[in-house]
Amino acid sequence: MQKLFRSYLESFGGLRKEIWLLSLITLINRAGTMVIPFLSLYLTKSRGFSLEEVGWILTFFGLGSVTGSWLGGKLTDKIGHYKTMAISLILSSILFVLLQFPASFWSICIGIYLVMTVADIFRPAVFVAINAYSKPQNRTRSITLIRLAINLGFSAGPAIGGIIIKTGGYSGLFWIDGLTCLMAGILLLKLLHPKRSKTENEDIIVNAKSAMSDKLYLVFIFAMMLFGFIFMQYFSTMPLYYSDSRGLNEFEIGLLLGINGMTIFLFEMPLIKFMESRRHTATGYVILGTLLTGLSFLVINLTDWAGVLIVGMLLATIGEMIGFPFSNSFALARSDGKKRGSYMALYSISFSISHIFGHNSGMQLIDNFGFEFTWYTMLVLALIACTLLFILKAMLKKEAV
Repeated sequence: MQKLFRSYLESFGGLRKEIWLLSLITLINRAGTMVIPFLSLYLTKSRGFSLEEVGWILTFFGLGSVTGSWLGGKLTDKIGHYKTMAISLILSSILFVLLQFPASFWSICIGIYLVMTVADIFRPAVFVAINAYSKPQNRTRSITLIRLAINLGFSAGPAIGGIIIKTGGYSGLFWIDGLTCLMAGILLLKLLHPKRSKTENEDIIVNAKSAMSDKLYLVFIFAMMLFGFIFMQYFSTMPLYYSDSRGLNEFEIGLLLGINGMTIFLFEMPLIKFMESRRHTATGYVILGTLLTGLSFLVINLTDWAGVLIVGMLLATIGEMIGFPFSNSFALARSDGKKRGSYMALYSISFSISHIFGHNSGMQLIDNFGFEFTWYTMLVLALIACTLLFILKAMLKKEAV
């Protein structure tokens, strides 16, 4: 047992202090955006909007995320990742506080759009910052540590948010969100001075190749859109399946979803350290992650045994643990010597687009064709994504010759 624990701790070794500080800032920032999981409840219960109106407001949420990712990439290429992250954190702290005041449908749509635009400027910049502060051999584990911070933040945020709503109402939620973003911004300015990064100026490359002119990278991005599209089902349509088709209650559904976060927390870093030591390409690992996620939808169609739901969740979680870090690592490696901000912006946008279309399309498929057909559709999309990644792998070999 001690050997296992020591091995677990060693998987975190060798990462630079700046990466740990960046993870702390990301943890505070993501835990602070606790209004997001309660957005639909706030809009229906506190503001009295219909479900149809909430659906449109959430569309503006996704559009803001796309705009923010694009703008974050542009800013990172022009002024560097450090200033871009600082601008995002400080401005979003103000906008989160102001978001409680709009009351009409259109004012809330505009408010949500502006908040997500400014908040998601942070995403491409933090990816570029990982590259600047980490050693090349530890790049994927550095990404994994940031992912752990994001997952812990999203796990802690809703729990803290529920207590705040119960004691101080939704207004307190907006104030806490604003203050935590401000705290993250202050920590960034105090602890992560740009002089500590030798490569800050490497973000700003004027006459370099942008992501949109890289055909191989565009193939990768389209595959990531498909991967994101199918993975999003675990947070929108899959809980409906657990309830309506399998008869699980909210507590049981919560436990199933909790397997995802707990497995990531316990095993992702050791798994990534083990896989990094093997001589396989990042694209090969992304193919594996995508395939496992697709198989998670297949297995739940094969039997009525209740335990298969756990098997499906574990397959999807392992697929996530492999697919996301190595796809991120590939995007960073592909951007070397190019307009890094544009590359990481496009990577972020691929998942923002998945958010916009994935949830609604999944709902429509279930409504028209049922769960079984929808899960087979997700498997087919995963296989298409794998095929694109195999094509990409072959093209990369030709490019290297």
